[in-house]
Amino acid sequence: MMTTLSTQVQSAYEKQYEDNQAEWREMGARKKALNILELTQGLKFRSVLEVGAGDGSILQQLSEHRFADELYAVEISGSALQRIQHRNISQLKQSVLFDGYTIPFENNSFDLVILSHVLEHVEFERRLLRELMRVAPVQLIEVPKDYRFGVDKKVKHFLSYGHINMYTPSSLRFLLKSEGFTIMKEKVDLYSRETYQFMYSKPAVEKKSATTSIKADGLYLFKKLLLSIPFPQVRDHFANTITVLTSSGKENIDIF
Repeated sequence: MMTTLSTQVQSAYEKQYEDNQAEWREMGARKKALNILELTQGLKFRSVLEVGAGDGSILQQLSEHRFADELYAVEISGSALQRIQHRNISQLKQSVLFDGYTIPFENNSFDLVILSHVLEHVEFERRLLRELMRVAPVQLIEVPKDYRFGVDKKVKHFLSYGHINMYTPSSLRFLLKSEGFTIMKEKVDLYSRETYQFMYSKPAVEKKSATTSIKADGLYLFKKLLLSIPFPQVRDHFANTITVLTSSGKENIDIF
């Protein structure tokens, strides 16, 4: 039986790209694009697909870095696709609507497929992961590290922005390895410094003050210090994001 996106989820995503969060998305995209560039350093890609491309902010960043000869996007939100098209991304060849699970391209159509901050929203995550493996031999996946002790007491908070899956570095590795992915590189990191400034200044409510700026900087630098401690348990606890470069391991990869 074919898995399809629920009407409720589809509606939520349509509304998501009609709000006033453009600044937040652009800020996040800069960091996500840097993570992609770092983990794929030294590799060359002819064609790259982003699944769940949102408003195209990551693709815009990648295009500016001349990341690939051709960029493609699939997205479940019609309003998001309109935003992608309005960007006039120079290397973007095609952006299409999809049902959230079945990627409308042939097997091995791309050199790389990107799934950035999407998996935490996906009800049938393994179904989508198998599609990533089908359309490209190399995959770049990033998720937020939302899981903390007592996360079950914050269900309403996480559901308010559509996060229905919680990951740790270990649980993400298990998920990917149990689906046959080979993990080539990974990065466990924080959000960007500017993102911390944005989050803790509450820009929608109050003007940014020197006090809030200092607090945000202090928290960022403190967590950065903790992540430098050579103990994975500490690093994994305080991190904000998990980024992995994987391969299907089913065939030779000629981009290396």
